[in-house]
Amino acid sequence: MIIVGLIVAFAAYSGWKSYATHNHIRTHYQQVARESWEANPDKHPHRMAHYGSFAFRLKHALSVFDFGLESFTGNAVFLEAHKQNSVNFSEASFSTGLLRFGEISMAMILQIILPLVIFFLGFVSVAVEREHGTLKIILSQGAGWKEILIGKSVGLMGLAFLFFIPVALVILLLLFLATEGGLTADIWLRYAGILISYLLFFLIISIITVLISAVSKSSKDALIKLLALWLFFFILLPRTTQALGSYFYASPSKAEFESVVEKELIKTGDSHNPDDPHYKHLKDSVLLAHQVNSVEELPFNYSGFVMREGEKLSSRIYNDHLNDLLETYRKQNSFTRITALINPYVAVKNVSMAISGTDFESYIDFQRQAEDYRYQLAQQMNELQMELISNKAPAPGEKPHTISRDHWKQLPDFKHRYISISSTLRSELWSIIALLGWSIATVGGIIYLSKKAKAI
Repeated sequence: MIIVGLIVAFAAYSGWKSYATHNHIRTHYQQVARESWEANPDKHPHRMAHYGSFAFRLKHALSVFDFGLESFTGNAVFLEAHKQNSVNFSEASFSTGLLRFGEISMAMILQIILPLVIFFLGFVSVAVEREHGTLKIILSQGAGWKEILIGKSVGLMGLAFLFFIPVALVILLLLFLATEGGLTADIWLRYAGILISYLLFFLIISIITVLISAVSKSSKDALIKLLALWLFFFILLPRTTQALGSYFYASPSKAEFESVVEKELIKTGDSHNPDDPHYKHLKDSVLLAHQVNSVEELPFNYSGFVMREGEKLSSRIYNDHLNDLLETYRKQNSFTRITALINPYVAVKNVSMAISGTDFESYIDFQRQAEDYRYQLAQQMNELQMELISNKAPAPGEKPHTISRDHWKQLPDFKHRYISISSTLRSELWSIIALLGWSIATVGGIIYLSKKAKAI
């Protein structure tokens, strides 16, 4: 307990330090980016669209507990017109290859180390009674197999709680420190979800330990079986399914993805090329619709109109390809996700990451928010150009077309919003069902074994 307590203390400190430091940095530079945007002088709105801004992803308060994919996903993206940039600056990109072996978080301790501790504490629970001959005495004194198995399981869960309850209290303390305005209903629901998930997980692990001990001829045999289960389900199976997912559903590299998008954009039309067939046809249609002979006679700035249409087109093409890429990633993850039905470790890991806001879906949700904001930024600049910029080019010696810098403040700043708890639970429905199913199955295992078990 002392050793595990020290590891938990280190994990809690490192989790809090990472959360506080990174959120401070990201909040600071989000503010710097906003100040830089508003400090621009009077300028042509399309130049402002290309000047762009930044979107930073904030860590969820519960990331102090479960790091999840935080170290491997980017946290900042540059937003500009006509171009969707990738999310960059992940911790993994600045770290050595040792990061692949994982980080010590409180969730990792509860998911991997504590089950191993339970196995070592409980492998003798029934097997040693059989070896010493006391099992026959207990049964002859009126105790039934059901009472013995339930009692041993409850006792083992009590030992697990000695490790889990301090962790739960530390999480609650860190949540109070992380949320200055007090814990919201969403945070309380997420905290309750973590408690329930891990309680079910430890129930499953405790009962499995007792059942293995009950069916084993000796305590040594029980220990070997439990260690083999831990090695297979906690180490080998998750890594194997990840490799299989990447093998069967190969994803393109960043360069390949951007190349495909670029080719389709060129094929569809270039809004910056006045001789492009698509936009030349668009120009003829606009002039005909307004019954004018030239763009100078239009009641709005034609260049802004073209940029607006080009932004719609490029965003649609990019989002279509991005959705295809995300679907590939989901198919890759499905290999691991489906094993939650046979592996409670994968189930609790998926639920834990989702509730902590450090899973794949939370990252994708930020990416969508950033793209929505980028599109809004570009289109608002295009609307300002259509409304306030003249179609007539400035005469020689005249000041270039500009609009007041006061318009820059009209665009709201980017604010990262965390994915809702309802969306989180829906995304991990299979894992939740798996945890409940395993709980029912292990309790059913006690009932079944109580009718079949033998004292010798």
